[in-house]
Amino acid sequence: MTSTDVSKDAEGSGPSGYAAARLRLLTEEARSGPPRRAALAELTDEWLTGLFAAGAEGLRGVSLVAVGGYGRGELSPRSDLDLLLLHDDGDNKAVAALADRIWYPVWDLGLALDHSVRTPAEARKTAGEDLKVQLGLLDARHIAGDLGLTAGLRTSVLADWRNQAPKRLPELQELSAERAERQGELQYLLEPDLKEARGGLRDATILRAVAASWLADAPREGLDDARRRLLDVRDALHLTTGRATDRLSLQEQDQVAAELGLLDADTLLRQVYEAARVISYASDVTWREVGRVLRARAVRPRLRAMLGGGAKPTAERSPLAEGVVEQDGEVVLARAARPERDPVLPLRAAAAAAQAGLPLSLHAVRRMAANVRPLPTPWPAEAREQLVTLLGSGRPTVEVWEALEAEGLITHFLPDWERVRCRPQRNAVHIWTVDRHLIETAVRASEFTRRVHRPDLLLVAALLHDIGKGWPGDHSVAGEIIVKDVAARIGFDRDDVTVLSTLVRHHLLLVETATRRDLEDPATVRSVAEAVGSQGTLELLHALTEADALATGPAAWSSWRGSLVADLVKRVGAVLAGDDPAEPEAAAPTAEQERLAIEAIATGSPVLALRAQTEPPAEEQSPGDPEPLGVELLIAVPDQPGVLPAVAGVLAMHRLTVRTAELSALDLPDGVEGAVLLLNWRVAAEYGSLPQAARLRADLVRALDGSLDIAGRLAERDAAYPRRRGVVAPPARVTVHPAASRLATVIEVRAQDAPGLLFRIGRALEDASVRVRSAHVSTLGANAVDAFYVTGPEGAPLPGEEAAAVARKLEETLRG
Repeated sequence: MTSTDVSKDAEGSGPSGYAAARLRLLTEEARSGPPRRAALAELTDEWLTGLFAAGAEGLRGVSLVAVGGYGRGELSPRSDLDLLLLHDDGDNKAVAALADRIWYPVWDLGLALDHSVRTPAEARKTAGEDLKVQLGLLDARHIAGDLGLTAGLRTSVLADWRNQAPKRLPELQELSAERAERQGELQYLLEPDLKEARGGLRDATILRAVAASWLADAPREGLDDARRRLLDVRDALHLTTGRATDRLSLQEQDQVAAELGLLDADTLLRQVYEAARVISYASDVTWREVGRVLRARAVRPRLRAMLGGGAKPTAERSPLAEGVVEQDGEVVLARAARPERDPVLPLRAAAAAAQAGLPLSLHAVRRMAANVRPLPTPWPAEAREQLVTLLGSGRPTVEVWEALEAEGLITHFLPDWERVRCRPQRNAVHIWTVDRHLIETAVRASEFTRRVHRPDLLLVAALLHDIGKGWPGDHSVAGEIIVKDVAARIGFDRDDVTVLSTLVRHHLLLVETATRRDLEDPATVRSVAEAVGSQGTLELLHALTEADALATGPAAWSSWRGSLVADLVKRVGAVLAGDDPAEPEAAAPTAEQERLAIEAIATGSPVLALRAQTEPPAEEQSPGDPEPLGVELLIAVPDQPGVLPAVAGVLAMHRLTVRTAELSALDLPDGVEGAVLLLNWRVAAEYGSLPQAARLRADLVRALDGSLDIAGRLAERDAAYPRRRGVVAPPARVTVHPAASRLATVIEVRAQDAPGLLFRIGRALEDASVRVRSAHVSTLGANAVDAFYVTGPEGAPLPGEEAAAVARKLEETLRG
């Protein structure tokens, strides 16, 4: 069925005919994208024309005008109808009656309507006061009635816009920046707003408005295609949800991908990100050009007066590097530059721009991209040095890198980059796509170049540490293989290639070991020392670990994690220097521990003390990181079954997060009979202030004597715990690490974090009749990774088969 056939159906049977024709059009599988949007607009035009004609008989000086997206002929399935009833201030009562004849049938069909009734003078006045109205009128399109009235409004609105552009464009830019601050950047969001986020459909519309001002024009290459792609995604979103929404929620992404014929939700997000990146880059270039033009307009009259009114001023050009100069606040190519003969020029220009904190001119980047020559293998020393200089330039690196990437120069120099470009990371801890995270890591690493002997290796490792995420399997293993090839191609010697591949292979080693293993266990420290191999590599790995975490997101790094990593690095450094880590000895109880233990024996019930933890030394803290280390919770309790789940459950009830946990039997002084368990835990309040110690103790007493139903209380909270509809967490996974310690069996639990998780684990381990020596708790976003050092009743590590059975049972419990 053609759009003409659909329109005839709509004309012939009024609103019900339009509704039926609209439904047929939206369910046609053969038509989608721009043809469907245009056909829907045409169908709607025909219906509204009929409504207008029926109500405007004998009425002159009135027209019906589509504005905004409808004015552009781009109707998504659930788009608003943006309509203006324009009149020449004649019979106002008749115009009001006509408006009712049009608006009410639209409302009766359940369609969203943004409507107004104005004279041309009123429309111009409102546009002058409201930028949103003015932007909508720039796309005004005649539907029915007095064509001359509509044409006159279009002409006057465009003239107003061009006359007022020097004043209104800065206002529009400021509003766009405020919106971007609120909504975020479309190219990095896991649940983006396709319209309002930076790089979305709103920005694409704004670029059209800037072009209409005649002050500046956006780079056209790829822009229309990017805008079409986002509109296609919005169409699919409307059809799959049945709602007028621009928010691409996680639970709807698979359906939207299927509607568009895409492989999966990741493919969908990658296409959205690529489109947003084109629009964002075009916006940056366009607003920069607007600023340049407005500055030139402001300066030109004064210059002409100084030059006598006749001579044209010449733009000043300042040399930055060979073939590279600064002109009018941008980095451009020198007149003598020959990119077709100088393969290092793009890297040299980029490094010069980043060092100067200036943007690369669009014309310069495109000229270099059109004439770029391949570098020899291995790269010449200058190319490698310019890449390192670019990476070490700090925050300006981001904008320069994006300019190179927009024109394909990054993948020219680093072909492996293509697999991580615009790749989403479905992890709430990560706030960036893979490629942007790598650049952010290099930016963070540039802050640490003074504390390592080989800053070049640190910066390149930062750039490439997650390059394996574009390949199947463990990204660290894949990345090690890729980096060996890339580093050799860039021109590093064999020893440097070995260091870089080690850094990439083990870039998660320090933070994972520090937060999930017992640092007092010599096996832990020796295993890290063997993996790292040298003091120089350890130094680089320490800096890379912090840069990587800081570039991941606020949940990935804290003073607490930093202090644990620093402690591990100190211990590993001692081993690499030749010291042999001593076997841990049972520390003599402190006076406070003895006091608590004696009181626990005397009362036959648990006693506890809360003590604030001190911050680590200033040099071990992350810049701007205010997170406290929490408080130390010391509990002494007469030895009895169920202590671990009881304590964990009480803490969960009081919304306390456990960071570390150690359990041990305490040797009592001579003359004191009985056995006491000592629990030394570090905890932090989930929010609010810490509960009083007396309340914790009272609940712990009730938990141990069975009068407090912890499981029931936590189940009630779990039922009320907010969960996103359609988001299913991966099942828990429990593994045994037999070589991680000679003193205990290490059981690692990876699960969705939830209230009472540690209570459930503790109860399952208690049921398995194993003893927990210590627990190392790590939570990143919604994921918990907890390691438990367990022994049998006699204090020895578990035999292999028994350990595997405990792990299986624990996994079944958590998955159930």
